[in-house]
Amino acid sequence: MSKNDLSRYRNIGIMAHIDAGKTTVTERILFYTGISYKIGEVHEGEAVMDWMEQEQERGITITSAATTCSWKDCQINIIDTPGHVDFTIEVERSLRVLDGTVAVFCGVGGVQPQSETVWRQADRYKVPRIAFVNKLDRTGGDYFAVAKEIEEKLNGNALAMQIPVGEGENFKGIVDVLTKKLAVFDEDSSGATFEWKEVPNELNSQVEKMYEVIVEKACDFDDDIAEKYLEGKSISVEEIKTALRKGVLAQSVTPVFCGSAFKNKGVQLLLDAIVEYLPSPLDVPAIEGINPDNNQVEKREAKADAPFCALAFKIMVDPFVGSLTFARVYSGTLDAGSYIYNVVKGKKERVSRLLKIHANKREELKKVSAGDIIGIVGVKDVSTGDSLCAEDMPILLESIDCPEPVIKVAIEPKGKGEYEKMTAALRKLMQEDPSFRFTYDDETGQTIIAGMGELHLEIIVDRLLREYKVGADVGKPQVAYKETIRKLIEIEGKFVRQSGGHGQYGHVWLKLEPLERGAGFEFENKIKGGVIPREFIPGIEKGVKEAMVAGVIAGYEVVDVKTTIYDGSYHDVDSSELAFKIASSMAFRDGMRKATPVLLEPIMDVEVVSPEESMGDVMGDLSSRRGRILGMSDRKGVQVINSEVPLGEMFGYATTLRSLSKGRASFSMQFKMHREVPGSVQDEIVDKK
Repeated sequence: MSKNDLSRYRNIGIMAHIDAGKTTVTERILFYTGISYKIGEVHEGEAVMDWMEQEQERGITITSAATTCSWKDCQINIIDTPGHVDFTIEVERSLRVLDGTVAVFCGVGGVQPQSETVWRQADRYKVPRIAFVNKLDRTGGDYFAVAKEIEEKLNGNALAMQIPVGEGENFKGIVDVLTKKLAVFDEDSSGATFEWKEVPNELNSQVEKMYEVIVEKACDFDDDIAEKYLEGKSISVEEIKTALRKGVLAQSVTPVFCGSAFKNKGVQLLLDAIVEYLPSPLDVPAIEGINPDNNQVEKREAKADAPFCALAFKIMVDPFVGSLTFARVYSGTLDAGSYIYNVVKGKKERVSRLLKIHANKREELKKVSAGDIIGIVGVKDVSTGDSLCAEDMPILLESIDCPEPVIKVAIEPKGKGEYEKMTAALRKLMQEDPSFRFTYDDETGQTIIAGMGELHLEIIVDRLLREYKVGADVGKPQVAYKETIRKLIEIEGKFVRQSGGHGQYGHVWLKLEPLERGAGFEFENKIKGGVIPREFIPGIEKGVKEAMVAGVIAGYEVVDVKTTIYDGSYHDVDSSELAFKIASSMAFRDGMRKATPVLLEPIMDVEVVSPEESMGDVMGDLSSRRGRILGMSDRKGVQVINSEVPLGEMFGYATTLRSLSKGRASFSMQFKMHREVPGSVQDEIVDKK
């Protein structure tokens, strides 16, 4: 394969709900492409892609690992992403840099809440995808039912491409509908060899029906095929695949494949599908960004001779090489030892080494070019979502959205002299994971860490101990409430101090008004005629932002407020930016008290899967937690309850659910929105605070 033949590149991700078998699928891909000589099992803690100790112990993926392999003369760069909702930022930033993705579904569980979340994330970034229904060796696995769920729940335009032969333990082969052949996998070679056989007679009519459906779907994407089909002419398998590929690239169809990664069945056929249907860097639209010199939108084609441009999508602190930046190269080339320009930070940095990543192993590269996913060593001041480019041709790519933390805990080091060591470690962890934050609470003197869920913070504390050798005591988890206002108000703020010589004088009139949920903060300057000189306006905005850090009800962060400065006065000698900052801060706090302040709490989407006999108890318990039942459905003999519940009511829920259902029910939850806290509950929260 020529290095510059980008049509032979596939930058793909594996995405799914927790426990659908993503990492096992990736492990098998590495085995069959000759990257690993032994199959690593997640449940035995040996998976190559789950290389962190915490991942191996818990059997879940926490960080997206990147690896490179080749199949049928194609280079496949794979990113294995986590399925647990607490690590949603990992999925988000991986999808941002991928060209295509394989959505893995459990053959028994089907489409689950987190499947919907990652599917929506892929929709947002317009990522073409194919689907793989895994775990068909399990009792209750149903390929066609899952394909139907993809169609109905995800609007995925699912197209079944195969037929599994044998159910549960007897799952023994896969019929490829297009070629009308049966693949039977050899048990002795862990499925490394398989042979094509004739389709069993009893399946012939089903194969013919499905073949017709596939051809009709292909006609939607290719007029020539449609013409041949109407005229009754024969259509080759290659023509059908080419047409379906167009449909996949347009996100108008999702071919669905099947297998059991654990039992080594169907993975080679999935690799063929990745090569045949998912896009190369040349098939996706040229990346767009803003030229910071003139604010014009510019495009960068995926060509080696275009100006260099890449996006840093992940930072990892590596014990051997220090800070390692994962980047997707969109255009141009980069040599080891050369310089890159970080547009966001406005800094030029030297690249000391370039690495091809294979999970936690490294291979040195002299040069990288468009289409590559690489590791960069040597750049220090880089954050997730930064644009890296040639200094003379800067371009600012769309950054990566970061969710707001919903849970926080106080943390303090066990040893007296370890505070600075802990702070340095937390800084590194925050650089790696943008959905993790830490702050210092002046009132209590505590360090507060905040994240996306209890598991997220548990892993952070675990990593502090193991990787950074910092022992820490952790408080009880607390909900990250927010504060906002309900009504529009105009307020005056005046700061005047005279103490010999220069005094201080700042005087502002602010208008505070509520914004819709999730809007954040807006600041508008409506000063006319130099009533307040322009150089003091940034100080006024700073004062408002500082006042918003701690609200007036219980000291929580203030959100969803628009502040307008529309009047005031200044003193020729005594006015300063500091005086206006203090005046606006005082005005904001005073105004907030008068604008009917209210607490907001995080509301979680909660899905409980429960046996029929426990339904009444489970629903009663959810209602007692101020939960709102949204709907119920039947999934293969168990009941699925969808509800919205305040996060503050969900602590310890796993234990309660186990006892209500004799250990048979399970639940998953993810953040949905912030909502006003009822008055009686607000009083309780304030009293506790």
